[in-house]
Amino acid sequence: MPIYEYVCKDCGKEFEELVFSHDEIPACSECKSGATEKLISACRTRMGGAAPETESESTAAPSAPSGCAGCVGGDCSSCG
Repeated sequence: MPIYEYVCKDCGKEFEELVFSHDEIPACSECKSGATEKLISACRTRMGGAAPETESESTAAPSAPSGCAGCVGGDCSSCG
């Protein structure tokens, strides 16, 4: 049984309501008007067990691969 977000067309109050039927339209929790409209809600899901990336991890530049053990920061001028 999902919880939907609604707005009252008469008083403008936004509220959430647990509904038991897809066709059910609840009355406003503030003014009790039947002129309510379902809002489109954003949903967020998480699949799998891995933690989501943080912004710093997702925007960080990838490190340059090293050509040999003597390279410093991808600068192979020290390789001989």
